[in-house]
Amino acid sequence: MKLPSRDVMARQAEERIAGPQIRLPRRVVERPLRQVGKRLLMALGVLVLTVLIVYVDRAGYHDNANETLDFLDCVYYATVTLSTTGYGDIVPYSDTARLANILLVTPLRVLFLIILVGTTLEVLTERTREEFRLNRWRSTLRDHTVIVGFGTKGRSAIQTLCATGLSKDQIVIVDPSNKVIETANADGFVGVVGDATRSDVLLRAEVQRARQIVIATQRDDTAVLVTLTARQLNRGAKIVAAVREEENAPLLRQSGADAVITSASAAGRLLGLSVLSPSAGTVMEDLIQQGSGLDLVERPVTKAEAGRSVRETEDLVVSVLRGHRLLSYDDKAASPLQPTDRVITIVRAAPVTPLTTPPQD
Repeated sequence: MKLPSRDVMARQAEERIAGPQIRLPRRVVERPLRQVGKRLLMALGVLVLTVLIVYVDRAGYHDNANETLDFLDCVYYATVTLSTTGYGDIVPYSDTARLANILLVTPLRVLFLIILVGTTLEVLTERTREEFRLNRWRSTLRDHTVIVGFGTKGRSAIQTLCATGLSKDQIVIVDPSNKVIETANADGFVGVVGDATRSDVLLRAEVQRARQIVIATQRDDTAVLVTLTARQLNRGAKIVAAVREEENAPLLRQSGADAVITSASAAGRLLGLSVLSPSAGTVMEDLIQQGSGLDLVERPVTKAEAGRSVRETEDLVVSVLRGHRLLSYDDKAASPLQPTDRVITIVRAAPVTPLTTPPQD
């Protein structure tokens, strides 16, 4: 088996420094600097409005230094009034000035403090809100699907799962790249930043309570280590892994994978089939691509189909799953169908929405 490449080692070093993190998808994404800038503009607007109110009625104010107020004195009075309770050197003495302070300046002071204090409280409570969301997410997450790797294979697997009715909040993605997890969050998925070969990273993805685990890493040796770790944490989950080299498939099965897909060999066989029969290759590619043309679907036997032959079903039956036995459509034992059977059929596909392509490192 090959040793990890330099880019993989660099990702692992980066992840060790930052530590595993859980990223929940955000509904509204706005840059912090933009939020602060908006609040500063609002505070400046309140200050300018207060200065204008004081300057218009400056004759109703008394300054202990020179008794009259100029524009600079109005700015000074508005500043200390909004930010503090005032120093008493400039005071309103006319009825009009005092009424303006009660009805206008005081509400503006409260608004000014709300803007500043609200910004501070939002920064201080952001971590608390995030912890609350994480705790609520952990408490409600059960029988979910963990996807290790959000590359081409991982995204295709997610598209297939979502096309079958699996909701996005039941999918957790694990990947060592921050950029990839940010892309997954933008698509509405929960992501965990970290190396999936480590048990603490998989525990953050709640893999011990997962129903299905899809391992779609870029390297076969990484897939073996992830499979071993995942199987150790969850004995009952269904683990499906992808490998590039067919010689590594037995290692995945010995590590605990229930199903192993050899991507390189499958692509090679499809190429050879396309050379021998382009039409047959087109049909196979159509079956592989989810959401276009024809799809392979596993479903239970309906009441109307129970007791009938596989050739009498509404859909085109390819295989019959009876208990732990997978029977071919031409197997004599496959017919008649039993109520507890599940059939694998070819059906007309419904289009699915493609996922966002993550940025390349």
